[in-house]
Formats: sequence, structure tokens, C-alpha cells
Amino acid sequence: MEFCPKCGAVLIEKRKNYGCPRCTYSAKGKTKICTSEKINEKREVAVISDKAVEVNPIVEKPCKKCKNRHAYFWTMQTRSSDEAETKFFKCTKCEFMWREYR
Repeated sequence: MEFCPKCGAVLIEKRKNYGCPRCTYSAKGKTKICTSEKINEKREVAVISDKAVEVNPIVEKPCKKCKNRHAYFWTMQTRSSDEAETKFFKCTKCEFMWREYR
């Protein structure tokens, strides 16, 4: 890879030879541009199961099945965009799920 001695830009291939894309400099001989990269380190991808970590916030909402007072909470757009989003709850004890529409 060669650089322009006038402005420092990388020389690109023109019709007959290589030249600078910024200024009028052109190289007299042809130059071969070759790049390579070697990656030796391979990292393992960490896999987290759904049951290992619950990342939703916990709110005080009584479970309809076991009457536990705490539940995980998240929202999702289940209908058209002009409608309100749906609230989902999941009991922290029995994992019963329910939803509320507003």
C-alpha cells in the first residue's frame, strides 16, 4: 500500500497507473495493494438460560393463582400502534403469567 507524498492519501488505481484521489500526483509504476489479517484468539460465547436470570423489575401485584404479592413486570405492543401497550405479569413464586389491557 502506498501513500501520496504530497497529501498522504492512499493511492488508488486509475486507468494506466496509481494516483492520488485528492491531488494530481500519480505514481510512475504500478503498485499492488494487499492487506491481510490474522485472528488467533477465539472467544467462547456465554449462553444464559431463561431460568438462570430474570431481568424484569419486580412490582407489588397479587398473583391471581397463589396470592403471592410480588410479580415480574414488562410491557409489549401487541395491538396496533395507536392502541395502548399490554402489561404482562409473572408471579415470582409460582410463575403464573397474566396480562392487563389498558
